[in-house]
Amino acid sequence: MKRKITAWLLLLACCLSTRADEGMWMMNNINPKTMEIMKQLGLKLTEKEMYNPEGTSLKDAVVVFGGFCTGVVVSPDGLVFTNHHCGFSSIQALATPQNDILQNGYVARTQEEELPAEGLFVMFLDRTENVTDRVNAAVQEAWNKHPEAAKTYGKNWKREIRKQCIDSLYTAIRQEYIDRDSTKDVVMQSYYTNNEFYVNIYTTYNDVRLVFAPPRSLGKYGGETDNWMWPRQTADFSVFRIYADSLNRPARYSADNRPYRSKRYAPVSLDGYEKGDYCMTVGFPGSTNRYLSSFGIKERMECSNEARINVRGVKQGVWSKWMDSDPTIRLQYAAKYAQSSNYWKNSIGMNRALERLGVIKEKKTLEKKLSAWWKKNPDTKERFGSVLKDLKKAYGKRAETYRALNFLNETYRGIEIFELSKLLKKLYQEKDSVERADLTNQLETFYKDYNPQVDKETAVALLRNLATVVPSKYLPDFYKDIRKEYRKDYEAYVNALFDSLPYTDAAYYAQHGAGEDILQSLALKDAESMSQQISLQSMHIRKYNEDRNYGEQLLCQALLEMEQDQPHYSDANFSMRLSYGFVNDYTSEGTHHNHYTTVESLLDKVAQADKVKEYAMEPAVADVFRTGDFGPYADRRTGRMQLCFLTNNDITGGNSGSPMFNARGEVIGLAFDGNWDAMSSDISYTQELTRCIGVDIRYVLFLMDRWGGADRLLHELGVK
Repeated sequence: MKRKITAWLLLLACCLSTRADEGMWMMNNINPKTMEIMKQLGLKLTEKEMYNPEGTSLKDAVVVFGGFCTGVVVSPDGLVFTNHHCGFSSIQALATPQNDILQNGYVARTQEEELPAEGLFVMFLDRTENVTDRVNAAVQEAWNKHPEAAKTYGKNWKREIRKQCIDSLYTAIRQEYIDRDSTKDVVMQSYYTNNEFYVNIYTTYNDVRLVFAPPRSLGKYGGETDNWMWPRQTADFSVFRIYADSLNRPARYSADNRPYRSKRYAPVSLDGYEKGDYCMTVGFPGSTNRYLSSFGIKERMECSNEARINVRGVKQGVWSKWMDSDPTIRLQYAAKYAQSSNYWKNSIGMNRALERLGVIKEKKTLEKKLSAWWKKNPDTKERFGSVLKDLKKAYGKRAETYRALNFLNETYRGIEIFELSKLLKKLYQEKDSVERADLTNQLETFYKDYNPQVDKETAVALLRNLATVVPSKYLPDFYKDIRKEYRKDYEAYVNALFDSLPYTDAAYYAQHGAGEDILQSLALKDAESMSQQISLQSMHIRKYNEDRNYGEQLLCQALLEMEQDQPHYSDANFSMRLSYGFVNDYTSEGTHHNHYTTVESLLDKVAQADKVKEYAMEPAVADVFRTGDFGPYADRRTGRMQLCFLTNNDITGGNSGSPMFNARGEVIGLAFDGNWDAMSSDISYTQELTRCIGVDIRYVLFLMDRWGGADRLLHELGVK
């Protein structure tokens, strides 16, 4: 019988960890206490079966997908499952107005119909190696050799020498690994807020092809209405395949390539789950800030989050209007809108949760505890005694400028004509034929998903907005022209901006190149003016950034020393991590949320499509659910077709597409979202509220079968 929540409570009583289901643990260095908890919860695998650089293990079935998501290999022939939103841009790139596979879905009936996704890649982690001792020894040696550096750098001389030493070591160590095997991708990364250092070695495959995609009404069901929300019914999955050369080695696309022969794959399971069942994710979480100071959390809320909420809200309002009015524009801007809105809504939810849960107050309490600890010992007092004072000063000095910088960056990235003008300048200046061809390809990609009228209205809205949210001293120089020459008429200014560029297409530039007139265009001039303002403010806060970074490093170091008898995981940095927990429901603000959703809840939402357009579904697709015949995909215990489910696994961005494994290492779902009630989890994990939302693998297989008729793939997966 599988372990239930009672086992978890017993472990808490034994004080192995008060937050044992929290954490993104490095696969190569799982703490013995953590491993014991995982086994007590029900894990059937050994450490070597999960991570074994000398043989095969579960890690070999999990891949970096596209450099921003996770995927899992589920068959001997390199079939990869990931989220629909992870494959979204590749599916969009393959779609055309005549064959809109983004909207209608896609099924490759034969291997020959599997579509090459240009630019898409997957990376397998070969191994992770700890080089912390080497780095620390080199830093100590540098300190010993350069005591005179105090004359140059003052009291911060050790910090400056350490930084320089680490920077040079990054380059040297990475080159050593590349010299051993130039076919590998080598990434050296810092952990625990720059206190430990590891090298990650990857094998990258660049021939990846689309095999199956559900229609958009399923893959993005609920759209922005349901994003980050529970309950969910989103079929957030897509299927790709890795291809290799005849020797199973990485290779660029070729018609002669064949399906990758998997070193290790993870079988899918139809067994399902119950509340309390063990579950773990393995993936590549992008970024968390669990060790961040109270000052840093406040800045995150008031500067970066506020800017993202404000500027993207304005931009998306314009985009949404145009996308609703024109199917072609909807297709052009679909991926850009999805990417923009995802962390726009995340920022809204994060600020709300941080305030509601009192996270800053909680962090200040911890900082008081740390301060009391380091004052007890002369050594720790000398090393850490001024950390909090220095952090407060560093954050205070950069606060206004950093806030303005975030607004400038968000605005600049939202105006596409600025990007276009810089691409055309590069094309004009580039003499190398290979580089020119690459730039032409970039222009082709740009124009495919671009509409000047949409961009023009967006530019008017964003430039007007920027003038209202930051002090005038931070505005680019061209705002003086807007005030004087254009009398604050933003539409007139933007018309002139767009008139200064010749609008044609990528084919024109491929044939004729870009003319010298691009250098004198208002669009380029003002794009560079904004870039210069961003660079100026970035340089202004650089010295405070150093103080801030060093202070955060020391604060983390102090915590690790104070709690050295407790297991600690490093913040996420897009390296492979494991999180564990169990299937669980939760209660928030008086509302209880069940741990899974069903077909009935989906059809209830479909019935509301006249009020919520993102709940709409094509009748033929809805009919797949209305039959009531779910065969082997229905849950064996409840008899119901379960769609999505909740666990308390610790995930963040980058974990999208991560396999959700049962105790035997079989895939029971794909992680695709977190819940709105705990959007503060990137900064503070909340055991009672933080949940991982996954799409049930049985829902995935049901759709592949009953909607897609993908018998070929189901046989490959061993389901039929």
